[in-house]
Amino acid sequence: MAQVKVYGRRDVWSTRRREVSDAIHGVLVGAWGLPADKRFHRFLLLDPEDLVAPRSDAYLVVEIVCFTGRSLAARRALVAAFFDSVAPALALDPDDLEVVIVESPPENWGIRGGSGDELVLPYRVDV
Repeated sequence: MAQVKVYGRRDVWSTRRREVSDAIHGVLVGAWGLPADKRFHRFLLLDPEDLVAPRSDAYLVVEIVCFTGRSLAARRALVAAFFDSVAPALALDPDDLEVVIVESPPENWGIRGGSGDELVLPYRVDV
């Protein structure tokens, strides 16, 4: 299971949600083997004064909230894919993209009426 939160400036990213979502989902499918039809993305777009950072107006933060279980190699591969694929696809300077992976044990999730550790997923988490 993985959910994505995207933080950026509304005036820069509001018209590019689909493009951003497609780029992010592509690397999640490629690096972690998530199913192509499983996309959970939330855009938290902010007014310019609500995102204070020493970066350009295009600064984007992508937070991936997921079950624990992925190897260090898999997490590094995902981060590398963001800088190899997502940043160029969105014409982002590497300084304007930050990726954070936040892991939580499946038992800490409530999904489809039950605990996440009881959920049967059609893909592997232990990659």
